[in-house]
Amino acid sequence: MPEDLIALITALASQDNENECLEFKHGNTDPNRIGRDISALANSAALLGHTFAYKVWGIDDSSHELIGTSFNPKTTKVGNQELELWLRQHLSDNVEFRFETVEAFDKKLVLLRIWPAQYRPALWQGLAYIRTGSSTQELKHGSRREEELWNRTRAEVFELQYALSGLTAEEVFRKLDTDWYRQEFGIAQTASAEQTLHMLVSEQLIASQDSGRYAITNLGALLFARDLNEFPTVSRKALRIIRYEGQSSVAPSRSRTFTTSYTKLDQMLEYLEALLPEKEIIQGARRTTLRAFPHIALRELIANMLIHQDLSITGAGPMICIFDGRIEFTNPGRSLVDIARLINDPPHSRNEKMAAICRRLHLCEEAGSGWDKIVLDCERYHLPAPQVEEPGDNMRVTLMQATPYRELTQRQRMDAAYWHACVQYAQRLPMTNSTLRERFALPTSGSSQISRLIKSCLDENLLKVADPDAGKRYVRYLPYWA
Repeated sequence: MPEDLIALITALASQDNENECLEFKHGNTDPNRIGRDISALANSAALLGHTFAYKVWGIDDSSHELIGTSFNPKTTKVGNQELELWLRQHLSDNVEFRFETVEAFDKKLVLLRIWPAQYRPALWQGLAYIRTGSSTQELKHGSRREEELWNRTRAEVFELQYALSGLTAEEVFRKLDTDWYRQEFGIAQTASAEQTLHMLVSEQLIASQDSGRYAITNLGALLFARDLNEFPTVSRKALRIIRYEGQSSVAPSRSRTFTTSYTKLDQMLEYLEALLPEKEIIQGARRTTLRAFPHIALRELIANMLIHQDLSITGAGPMICIFDGRIEFTNPGRSLVDIARLINDPPHSRNEKMAAICRRLHLCEEAGSGWDKIVLDCERYHLPAPQVEEPGDNMRVTLMQATPYRELTQRQRMDAAYWHACVQYAQRLPMTNSTLRERFALPTSGSSQISRLIKSCLDENLLKVADPDAGKRYVRYLPYWA
């Protein structure tokens, strides 16, 4: 335990009064009251710039005497649901909290640690609450406090908030893989502890605290944690890969959660590719392994989902699901760019600090070329075009195995034609009947099939003619928006 919880609770109990970020309780365990208080304390912590807010059971709210409690958040249920799960279902997805039980002075105490609201006010059952002194009340819509809270939460950067605080230098080195950090940035392994700490602070992976101790930021945890499970704010951001038998999610056969840092992307990719089908063919005197899904597309999709996910959405993380014939990549957060313009619009990074470090580590380019590579790799291996969806507050990309043209649906054919026009336009090359035919690996005799497909795309306003006066054999096509 990086923090002395008994010392923390003793320090909290020594404060003169409850306040906007601190509440004491003896036995009041009403779940709705707890939910309202979490919303109020998260919003107050954000408004006042506090690192955490706290609610403690087992301390008398008048005398602040440690009297103990019988409350057990692990066994308490609401209906048939565990308390924590029920609370998370009714709180907005930008809320993070953690129950911790402590035995101190022969008394059982329960500490509820609440992180500040991020990006927007924290809601309980659709309503925002706030603290005024030691009381919880609904935050009035349109009030000055609501406006100030919005301004504060919008300015919050999740990457720089503390994942763990009050750490010694030795604890920082135990929590973060500093050997891997030095290796990745080409720093001599003989660098002193002081030099390493200085570099970690300058990278904003850790922060120096007034107490002389250190805090590890969410950015540091995500990129260099030895074990993400030790960081409650990001533990749910660990990548999960699931292999299913068949084409539905009924029967998972294999699953792994990567609790190491995001910079170990090559390990994630190696594990993923080991689960995918492949076959060997003889080319001349050599055996060649053909993979069902192209390496570059897989790597770009993993990097995109990790780096550009919406970190403010709690209780959800990036996930890869493997089915017979397809792979689904899902991450929290909708695309910042219109999904129809992923290739050609200027790039946007949701997590700019993480993206900047990952670019230096050659894990991403921040140049908007990732989608070009994904689509071009699918074309090179004659896969259907990537299918991009936004279910709820998530983004999902599906890759399908190579499929003959005759077996593709009309929608799949049209999607492939559209994305082909986009990548051709991005490369300043024309799309023609011939280039689209080659994309589908059709012989010259397939030109009439491609002509019919192009006509359907023109009718659906996916494509437009670049040069209406050109002869029929020389017509070029552009995406509808070009």
